[in-house]
Amino acid sequence: MTKHLFFGYGSLVNRTTHEYLEGRTARLHGWRRVWRHTQIREEAFLTAVPSPGTTIEGLVARVPGGDWQALDARETGYDRVQSGDVEIAGERLADVAVYSIPENRHPAPADMRPLLLSYVDVVVQGFAREFGPAGVTRFFETTDGWDAPVIDDRAAPRYPRHRRLSAEETALVDRHLAEREVRFIDG
Repeated sequence: MTKHLFFGYGSLVNRTTHEYLEGRTARLHGWRRVWRHTQIREEAFLTAVPSPGTTIEGLVARVPGGDWQALDARETGYDRVQSGDVEIAGERLADVAVYSIPENRHPAPADMRPLLLSYVDVVVQGFAREFGPAGVTRFFETTDGWDAPVIDDRAAPRYPRHRRLSAEETALVDRHLAEREVRFIDG
């Protein structure tokens, strides 16, 4: 990965959660998002998995000085792999890293892990700011795992990079979750 670029498809789309200032909106072809339920965390977390025919949106940014250590630490539990096909403003790039949890790397837990609403909020806020309401819709449509229960932790956020949402952003998240008939549980 000689160009030192990575594709962010979840919380990394929210520019307030990191200091990678050169981020540009992009599309990753042949991948899909999924909420992954593993034994390494109490809650589900977002990953990208190969999915021919699917395209997801996100940000591409350069790793300052090509030093991957800090980003690898942030993305603990993921493998850094080559994405294959990223599009930025009509230009196709093949040498871009994406963080993914391979299906066979972490065995699934016996029970489905819940999603943290504070985590969903951060991701949706990023997509709303970068891609508008239509981009939020595309995020939900290209993400699997909405059948998992959701812990409403907005009053006491458990996600380490949580952000305060505006009333409009909160309503956007809530509407999409209601459309998917997510089940809320106590956390």
